[in-house]
Amino acid sequence: MNEKSGWGDYILYLLGAVVIIILVRDIYVIARLPQEAQQGAIFKIIFFHVPVAITAMIAAAVALVASVLFLITRNFRYDALAVAVTEVGLAFLAANLITGSIWGRIIWGQWWAWDARLTSALVCWILYAAYLMLRRAVEEPTQRATFAAVWSIFSFIDVPIVIFSIKWWRTQHPQPVFWGGGSFPPDWKAVFLWNMLAMVLLAIVMTVVRVRQENAQRELDSLRRTAHAM
Repeated sequence: MNEKSGWGDYILYLLGAVVIIILVRDIYVIARLPQEAQQGAIFKIIFFHVPVAITAMIAAAVALVASVLFLITRNFRYDALAVAVTEVGLAFLAANLITGSIWGRIIWGQWWAWDARLTSALVCWILYAAYLMLRRAVEEPTQRATFAAVWSIFSFIDVPIVIFSIKWWRTQHPQPVFWGGGSFPPDWKAVFLWNMLAMVLLAIVMTVVRVRQENAQRELDSLRRTAHAM
């Protein structure tokens, strides 16, 4: 392990420790917050439901940029970033759908409603899951990365639909707190922002780990192809 790699590991471990500390602190603070007047304790799920959704949308944007850069440069580092951040974003979007379903079961009396926000979010998850399936279906590295990049760019079309669906159509989903006319008490807003930070940092740590794994796997595959060609 060279010095640069060593420092990278230390920074990654430190960042991971910071994420754990912030998350533990946030869970403790959220547990002690008073219940919301109309929704009760289930309202507290918003401190996780919204941050994971925003983080998933950020991940989709990063995947879009990385995919475009790969098509321009043919540099596989961008392909590694695209697949890594897509996997992480998919996990966060799944967490968003699950927490939303739990909230809906308590407030609406049902696990799911086929309104614009929920449906577009589910379609978004399916599109990015298909991205990963496409990568497994194509063996040749350059062709695989090219097809995946094009699919990633196509999939991003649904991201603005997810974000603005509750503005464009009448939906059962509540309007957003910060840009839909609602408001948070100042102390609740601070808790929300701290957990938003924790989710973004967690996504960064997970993405860096996956990028390293992807690069290592690509090097291993290259060695295997060279060995078979000999």
